[in-house]
This record gives sequence, C-alpha cells and structure tokens, in this order.
Amino acid sequence: MAARLSSPPVAAALKHGPPAPPRWRAVGIALVVAALVGALPAAVTDVFTLNLLVLTLMYAALAQSWNILSGYCGQISLGHALYFGTGAYATALLLQKSAVVPWFGMAAGGVLAALIALGLGWPCFRLRGHYFVIATIVIAETASLLLLNWDFAGAALGIDLPAGADSLTAFRFGRSKLPYFYFALGLAFVTFCVTAALQDSKWGYWWRAVKDDPVAAESLGVEVFRSKMAAAAVSAFFTAVGGGFYAVFVGYIDPSSVMGFEISLLIALPAVLGGLGTLWGPAIGAAILIPLTELTRSLAGGSGRGIDLIVYGALVMVIALVRPDGIVGLLARRRRAP
Repeated sequence: MAARLSSPPVAAALKHGPPAPPRWRAVGIALVVAALVGALPAAVTDVFTLNLLVLTLMYAALAQSWNILSGYCGQISLGHALYFGTGAYATALLLQKSAVVPWFGMAAGGVLAALIALGLGWPCFRLRGHYFVIATIVIAETASLLLLNWDFAGAALGIDLPAGADSLTAFRFGRSKLPYFYFALGLAFVTFCVTAALQDSKWGYWWRAVKDDPVAAESLGVEVFRSKMAAAAVSAFFTAVGGGFYAVFVGYIDPSSVMGFEISLLIALPAVLGGLGTLWGPAIGAAILIPLTELTRSLAGGSGRGIDLIVYGALVMVIALVRPDGIVGLLARRRRAP
C-alpha cells in the first residue's frame, strides 16, 4: 500500500509536472503558427479549400477541448456531441426565436453546456473505466433522440437559421467565408492558450495525477472529484462554442448533424491520433484527419460514404500499435534518438 501511495508518476505530476516546454514559449510558437495559417487565404482561390480550412481549425479547437477532459484528466468521453449540439441548438434557437445575435448565443450555449457537464458529472464521475465511456455514449444518444421529437426545436426537420445581409454584428456572411475562417482560427488559438495555461497550473498537475492513479492522487491531497468536474466544465464550454459556430457557419442543423455519434468520434480522434494529453497533438491530428475526411468524401461522392471512417480509423490503429502516445510522441522519440 505504501508503494501505491508514493506512486512516482503521481508524485512527479503533483510536484513538477511532465517535461514540457514553458507555457509562454508554447504560446509564442502557437502565435507564429497562427500568423502563418492566417496568411493562407491569400493563396486560396476556391471555396472548397477555404471551407476545408475552416473545418480543420474548428475540429482542432474541438479536439483540444476534448483533450482537456480526456487527454489530461483521463476521463475518456465518447459523448461530446452532447455539448457540441447544445451549443449549436442554443445559438440557433436564440437567433430564430428571439433574434439574439450568435455572439451571445455561442456564449450562452457554452455556459449551458458547462452547467450540463457539471450536472452529469455528479453521477457519472462515480463510474470508472469503460462504464464511464458507455455512460457518455448513452447520454448523448438519449439527448439526440429527445431532440428528434422536440417540436419547439424543429424535431427531425431541424432548424434553418434566418438569412440576411452580411453583418459582423449578426455574425452572418454569405458572400465570403473569410470571417468564419478567422473566427475558427481565433477559437483554435484561444483553446490552445487556455490549455497551455491550465497544463502548467495546479489543475493541470491534478488532472495528470488523476489520470495516472486517482487513488494515489487522492492520498496525496488531490481533490479528485472536483478536478474532474472542473475539467468537464471547461471542456464542455469550448465544445459548445464550437457547436454554436458550426450552426452559424452551415446555416442549418438537425439532431443527426450535430448530435450524432460520428460527431463525438470526429471530436476525439484528432487528439488520439496527434497525442493525448499534449498541446500540439489535437492540432496535428486535425490537420491530418479532417482534410483526409473531406477529400475522401469529395472524391468518392455518395458511393464512398464511410470510406473516410475506414481510412482514418486505420491510421489511428497504426499509430496505436506503433506509438500509443500519438504522432507527437513519435516525433519526440525521433528527436531524442541519437
């Protein structure tokens, strides 16, 4: 028992944290990368490529949000579509029913999703391992079924967001996707910075300790339950903001498009491929998976439905077998090699 209570990985996480670049250096590098990505539209001439860039940045932000709960805290969720859909429906309903501009709708959706995460965390965080994973799937699927039969929210028909003249205030742009591109870039950068700040904070050390060994962590003074709840709230907030942005970007949502199980997978897989519990993993994973998904769909057309899932599922399997800590771990290993 004594050996368990003094678990070296847990103690190291609490005292020093894992070897990682200083917070401000990581943010500085991210700022340079964001500036380079922000210059890409100057070389983009078609709508498809710009749309692809928007989706890639959006999923980079979503994967980073998921990474906070599942990568750092170790609470694997396959039901994040619940929070994504919450943000999408909150933004769409407030705009359609009360003419509330999406800026406030996205914020409201984020707060609502964080409250839902706290409410669900109370019973669910008492579950461990695969029981917790199954619970997240069941809850998200239940919410999707409820929306399918909720007439106020459009039921199975979904919601068409009202059209109008281009306006920054109304966050509506029909002639150009550039404003959406820069918003998605900003969201990805903000989630990266928040994760970088949390990684080197007390919460970050607590999360890594909980992920490594919750019993040993608790014996060393970590408030396990409270740290899980905090991770869930932050993760849900940014996921819902991404969902609200998606609703405005596409102009139409229905339960299957924002709360389907595939959405949960697309949120999780970039972080798994890139590297769980790392700053750059979600962005690297999204930069590979999302273009692969969209290009496969466009090349294969309707007859190729599902091929994208097979291809990037195979990629994840290869990474899991060759280097379980993802592409970031593989790159770090190569850098350390003589």
